Amino acid sequence: MAMAGHAPGGALPLILLVVSCCGRIVSGASPAAAALRRVGSGSGGLCDQLLLPLGYPCTEHNVETKDGFLLSLQHIPHGKNKAADSTGPPVFLQHGLFQGGDTWFINSAEQSLGYILADNGFDVWIGNVRGTRWSKGHSTFSVHDKLFWDWSWQELAEYDLLAMLGYVYTVTQSKILYVGHSQGTIMGLAALTMPEIVKMISSAALLCPISYLDHVSASFVLRAVAMHLDQMLVTMGIHQLNFRSDMGVQIVDSLCDGEHVDCNNLLSAITGENCCFNTSRIDYYLEYEPHPSSTKNLHHLFQMIRKGTFAKYDYGLLGNLRRYGHLRPPAFDLSSIPESLPIWMGYGGLDALADVTDVQRTIRELGSTPELLYIGDYGHIDFVMSVKAKDDVYVDLIRFLRENGWHNSY
Repeated sequence: MAMAGHAPGGALPLILLVVSCCGRIVSGASPAAAALRRVGSGSGGLCDQLLLPLGYPCTEHNVETKDGFLLSLQHIPHGKNKAADSTGPPVFLQHGLFQGGDTWFINSAEQSLGYILADNGFDVWIGNVRGTRWSKGHSTFSVHDKLFWDWSWQELAEYDLLAMLGYVYTVTQSKILYVGHSQGTIMGLAALTMPEIVKMISSAALLCPISYLDHVSASFVLRAVAMHLDQMLVTMGIHQLNFRSDMGVQIVDSLCDGEHVDCNNLLSAITGENCCFNTSRIDYYLEYEPHPSSTKNLHHLFQMIRKGTFAKYDYGLLGNLRRYGHLRPPAFDLSSIPESLPIWMGYGGLDALADVTDVQRTIRELGSTPELLYIGDYGHIDFVMSVKAKDDVYVDLIRFLRENGWHNSY
């Protein structure tokens, strides 16, 4: 594992920097940090909090991964006004980084993809990866244990997706339509190189597809990479990255220094501009998001930004040799995804995370030619939270899903 001591100037100055920055803002946090301190007070699961009150059928399910994590899934078999016996094919929605399954439902029922798919007759399943608000269990560890957080998106693809998709596949006895956003597309693309997963998928729709990250332009992210924030946190023994915690709030304020990063609009600093995000609902969104993730996950993503690779986690030369049998971590081979698998991609010209250049590189490396929806004035969050996404994005997305998974038997 790369450590902060490898960074210019060594680890100690970097640690002192973050501690001194943090120390200055404890008593007078920025508006962004103050907002992060507000935690939703709702009880019960995602179904109880969001779907059942609106009259949608919803049940909670639990699966265990091969490495012992207990994950929650939600099942919405049909829309509010649909007959229960008219259920269509299963569609699985996978959220992005620092998000949970709630992300598909926190706009209105007329604007949120989860509700829209259910109302269009799909059999909707919602994934929640380890460490999120809805998936905090493990057969052995608690969330306070270091080993609970010893994972990156690699494990989310190889273990979490395998367990969740396997459960849906077994229950429905049907191939699955996969829809992912942001980290959900990193996970999806990596997982689709695995024969045991791709056999369960009938088609894949990727919103803001990410496999390469070396053209990221988000100021907040670039500042964190330049400060070697990931390596600092690893060195400091901070394994959980929770922006609602005191440490998480302090990290945000240390990066939002006004000179390098203006966090008056924190979302834009992290994702780039978003054309159609409903800022009046931010307080409501903050009742659910951001969810925790692991420091190791951040470290893996920053490795990708620094090296321009789409590869497994880099443990250093000796660690890689022990784990992979090679000095360098193996790359995920996008050309190994079957050409016969239909793929749809939606991406935007303002996206500072899924940069157009990186998306085009992903497209070139695929063995097949995906269907593409490019929207020049859309940013990273617009594809899941734009007030216009139903017309701009979801009409075409649903057309693709119907053409590539809605069989005569439904």
